[in-house]
Amino acid sequence: MKVIAITNQKGGVGKTTTAINLAAGLGIYDKKVLIIDTDPQGNATQGIGVSKIHIEQANKTIYELLINNEEKIEDYIVSTKFKNVDIIGSSQHLAGFDKEYCGSIQKEKILKLKLKSLKDKYDYVLIDCPPSLNSITLNGMVAAQSVLIPVQSEFYAMEGMTQLLNSIQMCKKNLNRSLTIEGILMTMYTTNTNLSESVLEEIKKYFKSYVFETIIRRNIAIAEAPSYGEPIMYYDVKSKGAQDYINLAKEVIKNG
Repeated sequence: MKVIAITNQKGGVGKTTTAINLAAGLGIYDKKVLIIDTDPQGNATQGIGVSKIHIEQANKTIYELLINNEEKIEDYIVSTKFKNVDIIGSSQHLAGFDKEYCGSIQKEKILKLKLKSLKDKYDYVLIDCPPSLNSITLNGMVAAQSVLIPVQSEFYAMEGMTQLLNSIQMCKKNLNRSLTIEGILMTMYTTNTNLSESVLEEIKKYFKSYVFETIIRRNIAIAEAPSYGEPIMYYDVKSKGAQDYINLAKEVIKNG
């Protein structure tokens, strides 16, 4: 089972979109995938067609899983209608996790411990992290073998990258020595524009082999799909977005 944390402290760069669509793409290639939505906004939960209200009323979100020591992770998994894709949904209550666990020893390792029982049940676990470097994000990075970093193809793409990479390095040094960078994914790429091309060149200049070959092109269907609770390849399989995320899934599988 490979656990990948999808993270960037900048909002609006395509973390949730990538979590949903990469999961669906891997599922199409017969990989069993679990999405873990650790963003209090719960966009991945809604975007994959699961009712946030339903799981919150049942107290079956990632929040309850993390705060209840005796709970089994299997009881929180929700099947989706998409091939080979399951999810553990999020809740707005997750925003209070830091306060509730203030001063707690090893609170960053809770998710990793919970995931142990799933070792033989999934090929991939994708953790959709919140747009901040808090203990929830640390839980994701400690639980993961690798980090996937979506980067928007716009002027401020490099903003915060140094801080994020320092956090990854700190996590690797102190909490998870096996953590690696899965790759940097360029998102919202506008073809045939000087800005997108120059941003891509800049990212490749500094991060070289870490940059995925696949680029996620800007596409209206990607923006529309979440409102229907569907991954892009189910909403519009012929769209550029579907082609790009299917190619990303193949690249992730190739990485091993």
